[in-house]
Amino acid sequence: MSTPKPTTPQQTVAPKKGGDGKGIALFVIASCQLMVVLDITIVNIALPHIQSALGFSTTSLSWVVNAYTLTFGGLLLLGGRAGDILGRRRVFIFGVLLFGLASLLGGFAQAEWQLLAARALQGVGGAIASPTSLSLITTTFDEGPERNRAFGVFAGVSAAGGAIGLLAGGVLVEWLNWRWVFFVNVPIALLIAFLTPRHVKESERHPGHFDIAGALTSTLGMVALVYGFIRAAQQGWRDPYTLASFGTAVVLLVAFVFVERRSRQPITPLHMFADRNRSGTYGIMLCLAAAIFGMFFFLTLFVQNVLGFSPLQAGLAFLPVSAVIAVLAGITSQLLPRFGPKPFMVVGSLCLAAGLSWLTRTNVDSTYAGSILGPMLVLSAGMGMMFVSLTLMALSNVAPFEAGAASGLLNATQQVGGSLGLSILVTVFGTASRNEADTQVPAFLSQAGPLEKAQFAKTGQLPKPFADQVLTSGVTAGFIVAAAFAVLSFLIAVFAIKVRPSDIERLKGGGMMPGGG
Repeated sequence: MSTPKPTTPQQTVAPKKGGDGKGIALFVIASCQLMVVLDITIVNIALPHIQSALGFSTTSLSWVVNAYTLTFGGLLLLGGRAGDILGRRRVFIFGVLLFGLASLLGGFAQAEWQLLAARALQGVGGAIASPTSLSLITTTFDEGPERNRAFGVFAGVSAAGGAIGLLAGGVLVEWLNWRWVFFVNVPIALLIAFLTPRHVKESERHPGHFDIAGALTSTLGMVALVYGFIRAAQQGWRDPYTLASFGTAVVLLVAFVFVERRSRQPITPLHMFADRNRSGTYGIMLCLAAAIFGMFFFLTLFVQNVLGFSPLQAGLAFLPVSAVIAVLAGITSQLLPRFGPKPFMVVGSLCLAAGLSWLTRTNVDSTYAGSILGPMLVLSAGMGMMFVSLTLMALSNVAPFEAGAASGLLNATQQVGGSLGLSILVTVFGTASRNEADTQVPAFLSQAGPLEKAQFAKTGQLPKPFADQVLTSGVTAGFIVAAAFAVLSFLIAVFAIKVRPSDIERLKGGGMMPGGG
């Protein structure tokens, strides 16, 4: 591949002057991130309808979600590097259009393989667009308060995207049909692609080459690792394919580190991990994503299956989460220059742990207002504080030509952490549910009539209230492990993150905080 020439001043298109130009630029960048992030959860509520329409089995249905998260998380590093070399704006537009095309194909899918292929292609488009969108903030907004506010909006959208996806999915499924959870992305992608060249300036192209060996080993290694946990959740930890996946992941990821150490232009400069604050930030993001992905998954199950909410009601139930995240993200971005990011990481982790611990008290008699809303508000406050401070810290003290790699690594940590965490929590959920079923099945059979016993023998599904008890037991166990992830993020924030007074003074003075500790 030939080395691209650096962009000349004549090739660089500056954004329109004035607040309106940059406001539209931020709207474009944030809209892309929202589209990519909410697609992880918008499909969740539609899964039962997708299953009946295309004939998925219960096991294969999980791949509607996994096909997206695997390609998304696995290719984020390559997407960030592509923006550095080829120019972030043009790569951003390509990723957005690819995402829109894949969404269109998914909406028209008539068979299982067609939908899964479209979901994987969506993940590729998202992996190209998402890290590039974060990098574009650094080239569009001036250092200091302006950039801090932009990061606040971006982080708030990233944090709230999961809840917004659940709401949007509920509305689209109930008022239209499941195909619109894909079709809705098409006009959004076209609008973003239309506005981007008019309001977002192109970044400088940094001559270099693609680290193909690093891209392949990192992507395949992360895919193998995520698949190992997914397989373990479905078939158990002793399954040969589970063990083979973990073994393959270890070999590939070790090879990735070896390749990166020898590469002159690595896809992930390993010196980024030498920075104490940045390494801590990645660790916190890993734990945060593992906790909140599980929270959304289990609460969606609980409110629909136990509380009996419709898809629309389930989506509306998560609306307060989005509102609190948006408010706290805005407040945090304003207070960061005064206090620095560490207090918000610490307090945010505590709120997350407190909310998830509160949810462990959920039982079959719980109500939304009495048992679900309160802990959701607490943990969403923590999410709003954490995402802004983590985003700022991850991109602090990063050379311009490595901004794509740094943002790609942060996004990859979030997606891979979410996939791994959800797989671990589902494994815990399955074990707890099976243990509870051992109690509930005899109780049901002792009082069931002949017709009920025949139905159970045919389907293997317990009726209410026995099924509710089994599900609730599994959900509660999942919340316990999610709370443990949140506690781990708190410990990392307390002991790994170190902010000096001079760092805060630099942030007040209009510069990005150094990441050194």
